[in-house]
Amino acid sequence: MRLEKCWFCSSTIYPGHGIQFVRNDAKIFCFCRSKCHKNFKMKRNPRKVKWTKAYRRLHGKDMTQDSTFEFERKRNRPERYDRNLAENTLKAIKTIDKVRSERAAKHIERRLKGKKGKERREAAKELEQSIHLVKAPSILQKEPSLTLPTKVKVSQQQTQENQAMEE
Repeated sequence: MRLEKCWFCSSTIYPGHGIQFVRNDAKIFCFCRSKCHKNFKMKRNPRKVKWTKAYRRLHGKDMTQDSTFEFERKRNRPERYDRNLAENTLKAIKTIDKVRSERAAKHIERRLKGKKGKERREAAKELEQSIHLVKAPSILQKEPSLTLPTKVKVSQQQTQENQAMEE
């Protein structure tokens, strides 16, 4: 079973799926869905479209350099079948997949760590700029008009009027 990569978004294309576009110079472009094909026809750059792998790699959102990517590369050289080699390869694929997922999780964790620090700095800056909006609890006790009312008194006359309007 031959799995191909989408030219635009780099997702895998399974047999029987997707669209192939052959240009006049005989270059073949494979697309996973019509969304990718339409973006290609509109001459959009995959590195500038936010949902593509190329954008995510370029802007540091996905891992770009890892030794596990070496195993995923396409090889066109035919090799003689060897049962032991095939068995060892299948075992190695499982461990490689496990290592890749752990490294990806670590990469995401490192990426988000910087974001949390940035959010804290922004919150501190905003608080510093608008400290006049924040009132001390002692002032709220002295001036109850600053707090929201907790109970609303309704007279008997108003309730009777409401009931009469409903009828």
